[in-house]
Amino acid sequence: MRRLPTQLLKGTLEGALLGVIAGGETYAYEIHQALVAAGFGEVADGTIYPLLLKLEHGGQIEGVRRASPSGGPPRKYYHLLPAGAQALADFTADWDQMADAMAKLREAHHE
Repeated sequence: MRRLPTQLLKGTLEGALLGVIAGGETYAYEIHQALVAAGFGEVADGTIYPLLLKLEHGGQIEGVRRASPSGGPPRKYYHLLPAGAQALADFTADWDQMADAMAKLREAHHE
């Protein structure tokens, strides 16, 4: 699988994080694993953590520290807030519009 261009990745990661968190309470490592499994490739922790902090400060997600079930250090579990659900809905609508526009361009210029 081809590595996604940095600018394309930057434009989609917030929506992708919200999408993963919308699936249920989760922590950063699980989010990273979900992104990799979905085909985003290796996304650096140095990219994920600042975005989680930005989303948290923006009132879109909330993080709660809890003890790790495996006995390790506490983990910060994130869940979606109403503003995050709205931001995800907006992102999804924008993404669908962009995907439709790209499909129309491909159809018009590759027939």
